[in-house]
Amino acid sequence: MAADTIPHRLFAQARTRPGQPAYFTRAPSGTWTPTDWATYAAQVRRAARALITLGVPERGSVCILGFNRPEWVIIDVATMAIRAAPAGIYTTSSPPEVQYIIHHAESTVVVVENLAQYKKVQAERDKGNLPQLQWIVLMAGAEKPAGDAMALSWEEFNAKADATPESELDRRTAAIGKHEHATFIYTSGTTGPPKAVMLSMENLTWTADCARGLVQVTPDDASLSYLPLSHIAEQMFTLHVPITVGFPVYFCESIERVVDNLKEVKPTVMFGVPRIWEKMYSGVAQKAAAATGAKKAIMGFARATGTEWHATLNAGRTPGALLKVRYAIANKLVFSKVKAALGFDRIRVCVSGAAPISKEIIEFFSGFDIMIREVYGQSEDTGPTSFNVPGKSRIGSVGPALPGVEVKIAADEEILVKGPNVFLGYYKDEAATNETLVDGWLHSGDLGKFDADGHLWITGRKKEIIITAGGKNIAPKNIEGSLRNHELISQAVVIGDRRKFLSAVLTLSPEAAKTFAAANGIPVAGIHLHPKLLAAVQKVVDDVNKEYAQVEWIRKFTVLENDFTIDGGEFTPTLKIKRKVVAQKYAKEIEAMYEGAGE
Repeated sequence: MAADTIPHRLFAQARTRPGQPAYFTRAPSGTWTPTDWATYAAQVRRAARALITLGVPERGSVCILGFNRPEWVIIDVATMAIRAAPAGIYTTSSPPEVQYIIHHAESTVVVVENLAQYKKVQAERDKGNLPQLQWIVLMAGAEKPAGDAMALSWEEFNAKADATPESELDRRTAAIGKHEHATFIYTSGTTGPPKAVMLSMENLTWTADCARGLVQVTPDDASLSYLPLSHIAEQMFTLHVPITVGFPVYFCESIERVVDNLKEVKPTVMFGVPRIWEKMYSGVAQKAAAATGAKKAIMGFARATGTEWHATLNAGRTPGALLKVRYAIANKLVFSKVKAALGFDRIRVCVSGAAPISKEIIEFFSGFDIMIREVYGQSEDTGPTSFNVPGKSRIGSVGPALPGVEVKIAADEEILVKGPNVFLGYYKDEAATNETLVDGWLHSGDLGKFDADGHLWITGRKKEIIITAGGKNIAPKNIEGSLRNHELISQAVVIGDRRKFLSAVLTLSPEAAKTFAAANGIPVAGIHLHPKLLAAVQKVVDDVNKEYAQVEWIRKFTVLENDFTIDGGEFTPTLKIKRKVVAQKYAKEIEAMYEGAGE
């Protein structure tokens, strides 16, 4: 029986559907150019042989630093094919962060997208901080630096393959063990240096098979690759599931071009982190709010219909005849137009993951016939723990546990996971491994509960629990989500550990701030300090407070001038808030909220 690995699955697709598109890239002319499965497999085999020539050993590693593009996935699969481990590095990483991962992974080869990323490696290499590094490979089209004997252009790199026979590649690929580590996923590092999650080949293939079954993806589907490929979720949607199923992937030109590329590509499968859905929500909500008269009435009819339609389907029921008629009308008048504006004309599966998403955003989009299905998990279990599957979804929950995965709630409410998707451990960190993996159970660090129907609900983060000066334990996640639900608020971070009361650091949605300024006849510059804006935010806070117990009320808030960004340090590359950074960076503003404060 043939081995079941991601490289083997790619080579099988090349035999099964050699001339069908495996991936698309956008030419400067605007046309999307396909590359077929046979060519994709050949590119991987050539890159794999080149890596062997460069001296990458079995059980070694190769680092990849670049935005989503064919060379990224070619190197990733090629590295696995030679029985070594690929390790992605976020493009937003600083030179010291790049050095940390290359050095920690003990990589002898790093593949970089362009000269800008090359310079990060060069800076650390020139300081003597990368003694084991032997080669820097630049992706196709990148300018090769002059006078660097360690640097290879993409063409020079591929030419190295000629020195390694196909038989040596085949020997290495056949030797891949399903229980040995196949890839490193470096965590975003919200609380210190990133840890290297070791995922096995079985972790990858089992999870890809599970994903295929959960949403019934077929070779007729298509996805847009745009989120960081260093993250396991995007790897699943760009690499492992497409290779397993045989559907094509479109490589986004850049993160700034996502909106335009979506409209051109019209994917059937869309994965997004909450921040992506929040931005879409902001745009659609503002246009919906501007509707008046008959348009407003039609919009209301459509949203009520969409909400009822998906509530019926999510409960596993079949819509009745009258609801089907209403749906057809709403689809013609509203749904089809909203979807076309987003590039969702063909959308079939929408998934949100990597961080909690607001229940209200999912409900909002379901009213426009866009059902976002929340997945919950982490890198340590290859992405998914639970998923709101079609026919068994409950908005607000993160769905039932995956088939074949055990999930239980510990005495302290921590979510524990056991199954074929649970990782091998952290590379070179036995202490962290032993703390996270106990008797085969992954200790997630998240708090949760199951409802009577087996849906998992996330109630907080174990290490993010706020303990007030009065000894009250408060999970900030839900409060922050409620604040972000308002169109004015972009981000919210609740403060209050060892404090007498809770406060919040808030940022404004740039689009909503402009709209508010225009409506109130005030300048956008300095709007975060304007009394009218602060009064509006106070009303938002007051409304949110009504949803919670008094001990959870936000007593004071500060509105920052600028939104959080990755470059500013407040976001990880996967757009998770770095609470420690926020607390340190805005310490002055935070302390001002507590100066002279009584109980």
